[in-house]
Amino acid sequence: MDRDRMKKLLFACCVLACALPMVSTAAALVAGILFALLLGNPWAKRSAKASKILLQLSVVGLGFGLSIAEVLKTGKDSLLYTVVGICFTLTAGYLIGRLLKTDPNTSALISFGTAICGGSAIAAMAPVLKAKDDEIAVSLATVFTLNSVALLLFPAVGHLLRLDQALFGTWAGLAIHDTSSVVGAAASYGSRALAVGTTVKLTRAVWITPIVIGAGWFKESEQRAKVPLFIVGFLAAAVLRTLLPDCLQLWQGVAAVAKQGLVVCLFLIGAGLSREVLKKVGARPLLQGIALWLVVSTLTLSALLCIGLK
Repeated sequence: MDRDRMKKLLFACCVLACALPMVSTAAALVAGILFALLLGNPWAKRSAKASKILLQLSVVGLGFGLSIAEVLKTGKDSLLYTVVGICFTLTAGYLIGRLLKTDPNTSALISFGTAICGGSAIAAMAPVLKAKDDEIAVSLATVFTLNSVALLLFPAVGHLLRLDQALFGTWAGLAIHDTSSVVGAAASYGSRALAVGTTVKLTRAVWITPIVIGAGWFKESEQRAKVPLFIVGFLAAAVLRTLLPDCLQLWQGVAAVAKQGLVVCLFLIGAGLSREVLKKVGARPLLQGIALWLVVSTLTLSALLCIGLK
């Protein structure tokens, strides 16, 4: 068997292994990153596309683990944090970008990705800003790299500070860029953290639409934004669980499968962090991304600890 076939076989075995319940989200992400850096991803484009689809399906599946009342309450409780956090992050990102003299479009995309929903937000805003391919690539690479760090770092900090699950889930939902890393970090912390973190993150992701529309109006762009369908699916799943409580065992089973699907998804995402991706991250965009992320994460956690969660 030649080297290429062996690499593909090993990659497929890793994907199957991540479907087993004993594999954690952090382990899957690290395994994916190591595979990409040491051996190279044999299906880079296909796995990137598959990870996006699997992430959306997993998020919808996680909705079956919650009642619609829980979703609405968590979303309502986190709304003020979400609005203040987005406004603050966009402002701080602009100021840090000016200070570091980061390319304006790249700076705006990194700020938008940090404020709302990582890669999804960047992809939605890029046409409005008429961003070039290299500006988009640098922004995505910066946010993606920090996402990977967040999934491993946040649970460690949470355990160190002995945060309860509700507080950790809220913090992760507000301060981690991408949905995949929010759900991954929250899942490794506990079931309550997962429920809260997912809901808070999706509440935050909804803001892609109004902000892109507002930016389009300001820039006189014809770009249109839509509410991501997987958020609608998540809500529909929670409604279905609420309306059919007699099928609780089935809904819990679907949610458990979705949770493990996320583990597979994180392996595929980690496998996308190639040497080529790392090379795209310039010094100034990376410094802006790190500085903004640290400021947002620290202040968000401080606010949650001072105000407290009811």
